[in-house]
Amino acid sequence: MKTRAKRAKGGRKTKPDARVLDCLHATIETRRGDDPEKSYTAKLLAKGTRTIAKKFGEESAEVIIDAVARKPAGLVRESADVLYHLLVMWADARIKPGKVWAELARREGISGIAEKRARQNARQGKRAR
Repeated sequence: MKTRAKRAKGGRKTKPDARVLDCLHATIETRRGDDPEKSYTAKLLAKGTRTIAKKFGEESAEVIIDAVARKPAGLVRESADVLYHLLVMWADARIKPGKVWAELARREGISGIAEKRARQNARQGKRAR
């Protein structure tokens, strides 16, 4: 996937940032129902959750390999692939990126250890009922 810098007012290019994920998700949503022979995204969505999850797992493994091998260029490329496939998985599950952004915002400023402990306690409380 090529990311192009968008033009700001006055014609200057803006630097890509995390908003590209919202744009990519919107593009993925437009591919739903397209011809799977003409769109890789449409093909993934047509094949369903198992295929999408498998592809996400494969791309995740490639990220790990490049991270361990200390290959920054490969890590960047494979990270983009992981993000793309994660967004396809969200689209398949009808999850809008805003839901995930809200969850990240909710966790901001909370210790990772405390947040994990709270989730574990909540799960244990549900099991005890």
